[in-house]
Amino acid sequence: MTKLTCFKAYDIRGKLGTELNEEIAYNIGRAYGQIYQPKTVVVGCDVRLSSEDLKQATIKGLNDAGVNVLDLGLTGTEEVYFGAFHLDVQGGIEVTASHNPMDYNGMKLVRENSRPISADTGLKEIQALAESGDFTAVAAKGTTEKYNILPEFIQHLMGYIDPQKIRPLKLVMNAGNGAAGHVVDALEAKFKELNIPVELIKIHNDPDGTFPNGIPNPILIENRDSTRDAVLAHQADMGIAWDGDFDRCFLFDEKGQFIEGYYIVGLLAQAFLLKQKGEKVVHDPRLVWNTLDILEQYQGIAVQSKSGHAFIKDVMRENNAVYGGEMSAHHYFRDFAYCDSGMIPWLLAIAVVSETQQSLSSLVEDMIAKFPCSGEINFKVQDTKTTIDKIFNHYADQKPAIDQTDGVSLDFGAWRLNVRASNTEPLLRLNIESRADRNPRPMQDYVDELTALIEG
Repeated sequence: MTKLTCFKAYDIRGKLGTELNEEIAYNIGRAYGQIYQPKTVVVGCDVRLSSEDLKQATIKGLNDAGVNVLDLGLTGTEEVYFGAFHLDVQGGIEVTASHNPMDYNGMKLVRENSRPISADTGLKEIQALAESGDFTAVAAKGTTEKYNILPEFIQHLMGYIDPQKIRPLKLVMNAGNGAAGHVVDALEAKFKELNIPVELIKIHNDPDGTFPNGIPNPILIENRDSTRDAVLAHQADMGIAWDGDFDRCFLFDEKGQFIEGYYIVGLLAQAFLLKQKGEKVVHDPRLVWNTLDILEQYQGIAVQSKSGHAFIKDVMRENNAVYGGEMSAHHYFRDFAYCDSGMIPWLLAIAVVSETQQSLSSLVEDMIAKFPCSGEINFKVQDTKTTIDKIFNHYADQKPAIDQTDGVSLDFGAWRLNVRASNTEPLLRLNIESRADRNPRPMQDYVDELTALIEG
């Protein structure tokens, strides 16, 4: 039995050849099929050069376990999520490594109605069976047919906006040569058909697994220039950029400024509460004050959850929340089976910009001024627990309010911090925010203070 190291807390991710290859992919498909015994599942893959072969190996494993497969072809993760709740199927697998380096790949797995499969809900069982290879023979193998989900997906997306209310806008769309381009093209065609006055300026739109413009991951500062420059060059109203499997979307305002995902959570919460007061909104504990402020203003109910898609989705289901947002640019929607989407957020953003007659910068500038934040800062440390204890002890005499929903949050009244170990990488993640009305200290002071403490 070979121990598989590609199984993580929420998904499968590993280095090609050693941690993930076609044989391992076959075993994962076979194990998924044997454990859940679905009749049919949807399978798709991103643009990485290894993804198609890994997908075919996964499909063969599923077929050999007696499972029928609808092969969705080149897709983003959310198209698999959509297929898994929209079609008469019992699960889905997307082959993707999202924003990991070139020599990685992975998988995201869901059950019926796109319920996530994570370490707590079945991923460990799949791992154990894939490792042992203790597969049972089936009476009949499954079949595979190709299925084009795009028309139904586009129809679903259009349900989030009222075409009559969209004002003339010019948008820069940066697919980063990932999987988003075909959806951008299809939405552009739909906008033209419905006479929606939105012009799309597409950059890096063609899918290309060699990633000639770098791995699509706009959370990295060095990856934002092309979107910003295009917004300024075309005098666009907004810029939108995605990661490789487009389940995260990043917004730039009309000045080309990157908007932290934290403030987009507030903006999207506002979009839902403008339609329906009293709805519940789920947020993660890393940065919270702006979200709580918006929910108070627009009569929403805040529910806090541990970060990570499996936790957020569970808490949303339990509370029937209309929307859930993480500052990492993952946005989750009740009408999308509580799954995350990178397409719905920008559609809601153009709806808010249209309905309020405001620019994106003016919609978020008050939030940014009231609740400045550091953005997420990552540190490579020897031992995350020791470092968290060190921070905890350093501030103990200031008697902050303590919350341990996820890592440690310390609230000092005028400012707060959250520090947590990454679920996916050997990193310590730090977030800091402050209340501008109570706090004369610049954010950089806190960043410097904590950097010295963590690295010292």
